[in-house]
Amino acid sequence: MTPEEIKMVKASWAKVVPISDQAAELFYGRLFEVYPEVKPLFKSDMKEQGRKLMAMIGTAVNGLDNLEPLLGAVKDLGKRHVDYGVKDEDYDKVAECLIWTLNQGLGDEFTDELEAAWVKTYTAVADVMKDGAST
Repeated sequence: MTPEEIKMVKASWAKVVPISDQAAELFYGRLFEVYPEVKPLFKSDMKEQGRKLMAMIGTAVNGLDNLEPLLGAVKDLGKRHVDYGVKDEDYDKVAECLIWTLNQGLGDEFTDELEAAWVKTYTAVADVMKDGAST
């Protein structure tokens, strides 16, 4: 990612943080509406799950300048997701719903350029998680 893309993602995430509970609700609502087959993968309290998701995204976004220290934890997260029943194709479903959620939350500020930067961000994290899942 370019420094400008990192800056854009961080700035946009800063606008999501104050509405993170609502963003998580939007995200999971969309995920379960469009991909109801993934709902059984979520057995815990969804508010808590939403907080975990937002915290994980925040950690990844804040670490975009230097992802190296996060790689081990992200790989471990991918490994744990295998135990939950997550498959590689589920990452694409999450990506689609994350982008949709960001678009909903940021409105006109969610430009094509910002979307492309978020896709790069998510892809980088998802690829490391998938790598962890396959080890």
